[in-house]
Amino acid sequence: MLTRDEAQKLSSKVIGFSTLPECQVTLNGTEQVYTRFANNGITTAAFGTRLTVTIAVTRDGQTGLYSVDETGDASLRRAVAKAEELAAIAPPNPERMPPLGPQQYPATPHFDEATAKARAPEMIPHVKTIIDVAKQKQLVAAGLIERTHRVTAIANKAGLFGFEESADSQLTTTIRMADGSSSGWAGQPSTRLADIDSAHLAAVASEKCARWKSPKRLEPGNYTVVLEPTAAGDLVRLITPGFSARNTDEGRTFLSKRGGGTLVGEKLFPEFITLRSDPFDPRQPSGPWTGDLLPARPMTWIEKGVVSNVAYDRYWASKTGKAPTPGLGFGFGGPQGNLILEGASASLDDLIKTVDRGLLITHFWYIRVVNPQTLQQTGLTRDGVFLIENGKITDPVMNFRFLESPVRLLKNTRVLGPSIRVRGLEGGLMIAPALVATDFPLPSVSDAI
Repeated sequence: MLTRDEAQKLSSKVIGFSTLPECQVTLNGTEQVYTRFANNGITTAAFGTRLTVTIAVTRDGQTGLYSVDETGDASLRRAVAKAEELAAIAPPNPERMPPLGPQQYPATPHFDEATAKARAPEMIPHVKTIIDVAKQKQLVAAGLIERTHRVTAIANKAGLFGFEESADSQLTTTIRMADGSSSGWAGQPSTRLADIDSAHLAAVASEKCARWKSPKRLEPGNYTVVLEPTAAGDLVRLITPGFSARNTDEGRTFLSKRGGGTLVGEKLFPEFITLRSDPFDPRQPSGPWTGDLLPARPMTWIEKGVVSNVAYDRYWASKTGKAPTPGLGFGFGGPQGNLILEGASASLDDLIKTVDRGLLITHFWYIRVVNPQTLQQTGLTRDGVFLIENGKITDPVMNFRFLESPVRLLKNTRVLGPSIRVRGLEGGLMIAPALVATDFPLPSVSDAI
């Protein structure tokens, strides 16, 4: 992996090859180690590294972009020349902002060297723990353990340079009955591989599998639900496009008022709902700069139920006379990464006790957008749905398709548990609590396991 000095030298070399007035170089280096397991045995183990050099050159508002994964001088010169050829035929971008000069990027406290260097001796014992539990209970385990070491650097002709090094890891497992009739899931992402509790994950997944045997069919409808943290994170993270200042001003988000204006400053959610992003939270990695290359800093989007901020990129800030907002995502239109929904102290059992009749949901998958303005989503429950009656879990029930918006979900939230870091099946990361929400739409039953 590149060191800071090596990244600076490489990016300076590439910039020196460019003849155009603007040149920006982005270096993305990744080293990944993973082990996959299925049918109670290891199926795949891999170690891979990759370094991508992305070159963006601009003249008179025309930008050419080209990427290469070779770092020899000849390859880099050809890549710069290709980017300049593309710039010559590109239409001018009327919204292009001038390049930033030197920035003071903050240090982020989430690099664990042991995780960055971990290999099979540190990872295989976790796999063995899960497989041993599955075998003892005559179940079948599958899953993935991985760690990733990333290096990112940015530089331009205006003197900007930034360097970031991060490490992350995760372990997920699905445990099934031998005949495939039931399944249970558990997962844990962590910036420290040593903190992953494989014994706990094995216990949770195997218990869910055993309890979800022979699920009964329940009629579709709107239910009170207890969403475990992963399920809550699966949906809540999808609220971020709604915080785009431009889309809101143009009437295209849930924060747009009919007839003009925005709902910023208005109380839309219960008082205990606070949603923020924080690049300095040690529980999950986040880069020290935003998509606009501004220094990252903590931002609060909802504070005690009140919408407190929307995200301004540099262009829209200049058009509206506002200050750019650190946290605008890469083309996603909302707060970037490291999203945190503040939780409370109630345990999952405490949440279940508050429900007279409802459903406990483990997590979701195959989530797709239905309505971009309301942020309504659809998808399926998976790996454990249980009926709650009189504050207790009673029967396993079949999976459902859901049709819900993270906005409506938060408006209908009644109780929160402690916040933990979660990663959904589709890769979404955030810090989220378990929660109880009313009137959750489950319009059809799915017979999938």
